[in-house]
Amino acid sequence: MTSQLLGTPGPHAPTTTEARQGKRTTKGTGWRALPFLALAQFMVVLDGTIVNLALPRLQLEMGISDSTRAWVVTAYALVFGAFLLLGGRISDFWGRKRTFITASAGFAAASLIGGLAQQPWELIGARALQGIFAALLAPAALALLTVAFPGGKDRGTAFAIFGSISGVGAAVGVLLGGFLTEFVSWRWCFFVNVPIAVIALLGVWSLVRESKAAGSTKYDWPGVVLAALGLGSLVYGFANAEHGWGAVDSWGFVAAGALLLVLFVAVERKVKNPLLPLHVATERNRGAAFLASFLAGAVLIGGILFINFYLQIVLGFAPFAAGIASLPMTVVLIITAGIVAKNLPRLGAKVPSALGPVFMAAAMLWLTRVTPDGTYAVNMLPALVLMGIGLGLVFVPMQNLALFGVDKDDAGVASALVNASQQIGGSLGIALFSTIAAAAASAAGGDTLAALTSGYSMVFLWAAGVAVLIAPIALLLIRIDRKTFSGTSDTPHTHLG
Repeated sequence: MTSQLLGTPGPHAPTTTEARQGKRTTKGTGWRALPFLALAQFMVVLDGTIVNLALPRLQLEMGISDSTRAWVVTAYALVFGAFLLLGGRISDFWGRKRTFITASAGFAAASLIGGLAQQPWELIGARALQGIFAALLAPAALALLTVAFPGGKDRGTAFAIFGSISGVGAAVGVLLGGFLTEFVSWRWCFFVNVPIAVIALLGVWSLVRESKAAGSTKYDWPGVVLAALGLGSLVYGFANAEHGWGAVDSWGFVAAGALLLVLFVAVERKVKNPLLPLHVATERNRGAAFLASFLAGAVLIGGILFINFYLQIVLGFAPFAAGIASLPMTVVLIITAGIVAKNLPRLGAKVPSALGPVFMAAAMLWLTRVTPDGTYAVNMLPALVLMGIGLGLVFVPMQNLALFGVDKDDAGVASALVNASQQIGGSLGIALFSTIAAAAASAAGGDTLAALTSGYSMVFLWAAGVAVLIAPIALLLIRIDRKTFSGTSDTPHTHLG
């Protein structure tokens, strides 16, 4: 058990006493390493939103045009999404600890460059570098967690903590970005990553030994190129769709991305050492988790964006006040995730995965009642509480299920697929919801507060529809029983792979 987490097998088969001691050692090491692994995931998700509230002031100080401003956000998402699968395979082949440490150091350096940038191209380049290192860091962190907690109740609890970070990081990014921009400087939206990355690096360096895939470590370069171009094209097309689907740089890139990914699947079926072994993605239980992560990412990232638009533009909240206003969702999410984790062996994956989307949809439907003269207590607070409950119910079982039964040699690439699902879902959510909001606002009369609110209301209605789709996916595709899922069954869970 120790060798599964921390490195290669020892020179002799362990005795019963040694095995028990190794199990206790692994368990203790895993729990000590968990805060540092979760911290890295927190940083990666944080950087998807922390710059958003800083954009207006950043643009003014650096003299950036409106068209260039969008690249401050898009560059990170584009590179992150494009290289996630490669990052997962690098962590499997090169070593997960080595990849984690390198990526943490690189992310800190890229953040420092972004904070010191004097020219727009320097800032955008730093964001792209952050995306590259995030594509290495995120799958390495989740792969290390997967190997550290191979099954049982401890795995559920560890994944609950790690999984809730996705929702917490996005919400805290808004809060922290607003605070730093308003009271310090937008540059600290970059500098803040440096101590976080260093702490995570030192923790993993001191607590975790190396783990990597056994056997052949040849890279599937045709798959690498097709996956990077396909995922990158999708993210780029979705990002540009905010300005309308009629342009070639929106629908054209989305279509090209879809075609490239079809070719990628065809290649993966033929090559000897695929970048993405298809059984990782196509097993029905894990497939449900990846689809749910995709849709939940769209609702979470897209929904948070328009919740903050309403708070700041319509209700007139300052950036930091808007961040504070979103805290109830974060607090409720953490509480719900803890409750779900504790009861996950009894509940199984299907029940919370199907129930969570109902709460998410209810939150979005409540938000459709927003008005120009609305109030936070009436229009927003109940929805934020419902959203926190829904996300906590969905993220905990889905993070567990997405990596359940995956061979430890494929832990990195499976972890990358979870992150890629959420990233692409979030990009699609922002693009789709931005287009819907613009069309609805235009039909309602332009840029007045009433028209903007009408656009936001339509966005929340569509977001409710997207959330509802998660429930039938969970009900129809999840077939794993509670005992197998909780690790208490006599049947080895590796049969899912």
